[in-house]
Amino acid sequence: MIAAAISLVMVLAAAFAPWIAPHDPTDLARLDLLDARTPPLWLEGGDPRFLLGTDNQGRDMLSAILYGLRISIGVSLAAVALAMTIGVTAGLLAGYLGGWVESAIMRVADVQLTFPAILTALIINGVARAMFGASSVDGAEFWILVVSIGLSYWVQYARTVRGSTLVEKNKDYVQAARLIGVRPLAIMFRHVLPNVLGPVLVIATINLALAIITEATLSFLGVGLPPTHPLSARWCVSATTFCCRANGGFRCFPVSRSPCWRWR
Repeated sequence: MIAAAISLVMVLAAAFAPWIAPHDPTDLARLDLLDARTPPLWLEGGDPRFLLGTDNQGRDMLSAILYGLRISIGVSLAAVALAMTIGVTAGLLAGYLGGWVESAIMRVADVQLTFPAILTALIINGVARAMFGASSVDGAEFWILVVSIGLSYWVQYARTVRGSTLVEKNKDYVQAARLIGVRPLAIMFRHVLPNVLGPVLVIATINLALAIITEATLSFLGVGLPPTHPLSARWCVSATTFCCRANGGFRCFPVSRSPCWRWR
């Protein structure tokens, strides 16, 4: 219940970010470089206007986190929907039709499983940018991220649905549908699909978090959305500029006397 409550709060905060956030981090005209690197409110030199401080461009960190959360959730939802669509369709075809269709789909899935999801996403992202060029990619970075992440996670759905379909296609209701002349596609999507969605929804729930992590990793590596977008991962990159190394590791927030917050 606690985890569900935290997740609900984060989703609501992202959904209502334009009304909750004290500033609009996407409006570059309102940024003031004089406010850059302002420490959090509870530290010396903090400003009541910026609860969590500002970055090196004077952008409010709290507002940027809320807006960045919207982008992360949006990318993950679209990517999971794409992966689910591809994987469920491929799994149904492989499990119901069998033969060379099943062999071809499963061999492609086996090959993709040999590569980590983040590496697959990087490859797809790089190929898309190389094919369309930098000028054509401008404005389409969101959908490139969605396709890159979605094509990295379809295999789990395909293998799960294939196994469930192999069981369902031999049951009496499927045999009855065949006897009365129902077309194979109608049997797959009208009769078999509703009975194999249980494991799919569980996988989708897990992959939603994995997609957010993958999006953050791609943005951290510099292949995500452009710098004008407030992304959570980009604040991790910026944090390395302000955090200092001590005792073999990074000082951690929110220790008030930590040299991490040596802003000047």
